[in-house]
Amino acid sequence: MTDLRALADRAEGLATTGSRVLLGITGPPGAGKSTLVEELLELLRREPPDGATAEWVAHVPMDGFHLADVQLDRLRRRDRKGAPDTFDTAGYVAALRRVRDETATVYVPGFARDLEQPVAAAIAVPAEARLVLTEGNYLLLPDGEWPAARSLLAEVWYVDLAGPERVRRLVERHVASGKSPAAARTWVERVDEPNARLVEAWRAQADLVVDGPS
Repeated sequence: MTDLRALADRAEGLATTGSRVLLGITGPPGAGKSTLVEELLELLRREPPDGATAEWVAHVPMDGFHLADVQLDRLRRRDRKGAPDTFDTAGYVAALRRVRDETATVYVPGFARDLEQPVAAAIAVPAEARLVLTEGNYLLLPDGEWPAARSLLAEVWYVDLAGPERVRRLVERHVASGKSPAAARTWVERVDEPNARLVEAWRAQADLVVDGPS
C-alpha cells in the first residue's frame, strides 16, 4: 500500500474516539520512515477533520531518545550508536504514555542532525493533538522495553525498501553528517545493516506494510 491519500485516510480513521491515538511507523534504517511521516503530516495538517486545526496531528520521533554521546562513551557503546540498547527506551515509553494519556501540552526531546545529539524538550505535542505519529526502527521488537512501546500504539506500519537503495541512502546520510565515503560504507556494513536485519525479522508483526518513498 503506497497511496498517500489512502494512508492519510487510514491514519485519520484511527482517531475517531475523541481520545488521543498514537500511530507507529517502523522499518529498517534508511527505508524512508521520516520521509513518509513528513508527507503524512503535511497532508493531514493541510486537510484537518471538520472542526479541527492543523494542530490536530503531531509527531514524536524516537530519535530524540538516543542516548547522548557522553552516555554512550560511558557505556562503551558509541561505536554502534543506533542499536536497540543505545536508546533511552524506558524514557521513550514514559513519554509515549504521557502523550497518549495527558490532555495538556507535552514536551518531548528532539534530535539535532547537525550535532547528532538529542535536544531536551525540543518538540511540543499540543493539547489539540488527537493523532500522534511516532517513528523508529525497533517498535516491533519483542524484548526489553519495546513491547511496552508497542502496547501504546493503535497500529504500527512497516516501511519497506529494497536493500541496495536503502544502503545507498544510508551512505549518503552518513557522508552528509561528516563521515568520509569509506567510513560511511564501513559504518553501514558494521552497524546499520545488522540493525536492519534485526528489524526485518519482525516485519510480519506490522499492521500494514508500506513501500518506502522513492
